[in-house]
Amino acid sequence: MNPFQTPIEYLKGVGLNRADVLKKELGLTTFEDLLRHFPYKYIDRTRFYKIREIEPELPHVQVIARIRSKEILGEKHTKRLVIQAQDDTGMIELVWFQGIKWMEKTLIPGKAYVIFGKPGFFNGKAQMAHPEMEIYSPVGASSNGNLTLQPAYSSTEKLKHFMLDSKGLQKLVATLLEQYSKDIQENLPQYIINKNRLVSRETAYLNIHFPDDAAALNEAQRRLKFEELFLLQLRMLKSKMHRTLKFKGNIFSTVGTIFNEFYEHKLPFPLTNAQKRVLKEIRQDTQRGVQMNRLLQGDVGSGKTVVALMSMLIAIDNGFQTCIMAPTEILANQHYQTIKDLVGNDFVEVALLTGSTSQKARKSLHHRLESGYLKILIGTHALIEDKVQYKNLGLVVIDEQHRFGVEQRARLWRKNDIPPHILVMTATPIPRTLAMTLYGDLDVSVIDELPAGRKPIHTVHFFENQRLRMFGFMKGEIAKGRQVYVVYPLIKESEKLDLKNLEDGVNTMMHEFPSPQFNISIVHGKLKAAEKDYEMQRFIKGETQIMVATTVIEVGVNVPNASVMIIENAERFGLSQLHQLRGRVGRGAEQSFCILMSSLKLSHDGRKRLNTMVKTNNGFEIAEIDLQLRGPGNIEGTQQSGVLNLKVANLATDQQLLIHVRKIVEEIFEKDPQLALPENQILHHSLQSKDQGLSWDKIS
Repeated sequence: MNPFQTPIEYLKGVGLNRADVLKKELGLTTFEDLLRHFPYKYIDRTRFYKIREIEPELPHVQVIARIRSKEILGEKHTKRLVIQAQDDTGMIELVWFQGIKWMEKTLIPGKAYVIFGKPGFFNGKAQMAHPEMEIYSPVGASSNGNLTLQPAYSSTEKLKHFMLDSKGLQKLVATLLEQYSKDIQENLPQYIINKNRLVSRETAYLNIHFPDDAAALNEAQRRLKFEELFLLQLRMLKSKMHRTLKFKGNIFSTVGTIFNEFYEHKLPFPLTNAQKRVLKEIRQDTQRGVQMNRLLQGDVGSGKTVVALMSMLIAIDNGFQTCIMAPTEILANQHYQTIKDLVGNDFVEVALLTGSTSQKARKSLHHRLESGYLKILIGTHALIEDKVQYKNLGLVVIDEQHRFGVEQRARLWRKNDIPPHILVMTATPIPRTLAMTLYGDLDVSVIDELPAGRKPIHTVHFFENQRLRMFGFMKGEIAKGRQVYVVYPLIKESEKLDLKNLEDGVNTMMHEFPSPQFNISIVHGKLKAAEKDYEMQRFIKGETQIMVATTVIEVGVNVPNASVMIIENAERFGLSQLHQLRGRVGRGAEQSFCILMSSLKLSHDGRKRLNTMVKTNNGFEIAEIDLQLRGPGNIEGTQQSGVLNLKVANLATDQQLLIHVRKIVEEIFEKDPQLALPENQILHHSLQSKDQGLSWDKIS
């Protein structure tokens, strides 16, 4: 029996009430959960301050001072214990609002104490509320256990009522390790530990909670990061191998007349070398008799849709049906339009299925789908409803993968006896480390080249006081016959204020750009679908020169004549969002521009985001900077992925380690695909066991 699966109430010092609050507040239910509740920072307890040196902005200080007086002041609700303590440079006031009786009884005037806490100033006098107190002993034998680096654990107000602040949690972890550290089992083979100079798992857990010094802490973190990333990649690549062995794939043996006809007569522009390379990779995948699972990475405007369409035409040439699944109706509509425009009317049968499709249209669509006549179906989640039956589904293209759950993708598989090939496209590039973890079991293709004749979008950053310059620029571009987008942020938390800003912005626009000389389209989330569509259509037809919108156009329309993108309050958007918005212009042959408007006051990160946009048009570069600024947990879609439940590793800062670890795992599987060798038995066991704290599922 693994002692770490023991319910937490059985740990000495916990009991039922504390166990209940630990479960509710921190999700800690077993010994293992507590063991993996790592400190979020470490406090240097080697530094002692003199009272005179205390500054209000210091996060915490440690002083040695002697208690001079203590008194209880105030009535019922304002009751507090106030102590004056002194060293050879001055006095400090210590205050308690809770636990007054106990503190009053235990703290002895005349004695010297080590006092630790967050300093404040009241009427120019140093003060500390609820500090930690220990009797000073020159030998240094303190209850802090001579820790030079004291762990700090995240806690909550509720936990503090149960004496489970950081210090209380520290005591529980200490108890757990004293009793059970010898039971921490190794989960990596000895040859990997030796080769990578890792400390043992037991040492790592002891030192991540109670490090002797900074070097011991670094070694512990390195070991646990290595282990976490290693086991993640082990599962990923095992799952990929398992799928390759278990699931047969349809074989697309020929490139036939439909593909060739399109390539020779309908393709509006020559393919880039990158597009040709990716098509070749897809072609090879679909000839091997194994199910394809490929991630197609490409920047905004790099021509991913054409590659997806041509892959679908190969499937159709081989007698199969295909579908594209998009996360929103706007995107599904856009794909439908793009593909209709590319293939024309009488080439292959294309249809659209979304939540808005009428019952009558659905009936005919289902019939054409089951008979096999309908070749390309484009839609939203409606495509995976049980009613939707294909005659022979051969290829599924999923746009913006991370908005679809694992279960939803699995349901598409069940549409056929042999699962269809899967091609996943992302709207903006994903950082390399995220691709290796979120999509670690997919093969990756990259389109890293923009179509010929595309001019890079020229981006500038204006502050609020340069607004007149912006208006002048807009007028100049409109005079040349171009159109302009103006985008405002709109988020739920500040919806009222955002709508007011939009309204004020529209009024200013109308004043600057009066009718009938200028016409303005306005699109925001509060409009009905029909109104939105009407306004969009007016802009697409060129009846209006300016489109003022909230971010609904972020993944929206394609208007080649629109050459200027103005983003208001640009500091409030994330980097990938800014990059995606910018990608709405630059679709025609003219030089395009993006103007980022912001207030004068900018945070460090806000400034970095806007500077990055001005400096580069490269989506891959932008994705890496975005990851560093936001951390992996906030990159769109990763929260719900469950894969990134990483406790110690950080995809933004541990890129080199992840790449190194993946190589090691690949080498292991090359030599020993079944993990059958004696030295790899431990890995076989680690894969079977659930003690990694990693939730897992098939990614595709």
